[in-house]
Order: sequence, then structure tokens, then C-alpha cells
Amino acid sequence: MAHQGSYEVEGVVKESLPNTLFRVETSDGQIILCHLSGKMRMHFIKILPGDKVKVEMTPYDKSKGRITYRGK
Repeated sequence: MAHQGSYEVEGVVKESLPNTLFRVETSDGQIILCHLSGKMRMHFIKILPGDKVKVEMTPYDKSKGRITYRGK
């Protein structure tokens, strides 16, 4: 569930960067920079290139987001 005022998009992880940052290609073809949410860090959920993820974004900055869910 997204926070109030933000929205979720589906994407695929293209590149893993230092400090739990990732480049994600969204379903509409845009590449954005994402960081891992706190719950995913707390439960040691690993993200690898090629994983399908849900990204939470704000309407103010369309180039950044937060990974909230890793798909199968």
C-alpha cells in the first residue's frame, strides 16, 4: 500500500549500485534511481538484477523512487 500522495509502478531491476541503490526500468520504459525501503532492509530481503519489483514514487520527482516489494 502506497503512502498518501504517492503511487506505485511495476519495474525490473537493471543495475545494482552501492548503498542499496538500484536502477529500475519501469513498465513504461523510464529508468529511475531507487533505494530499498526500511522494512526490506530490516528483513534482509536481497534484490538482484532481473528481479521484478514494485516501486513507490511521488508525483514531485519522477526520477527517484523506493522499492517496496520484490516479485517472484
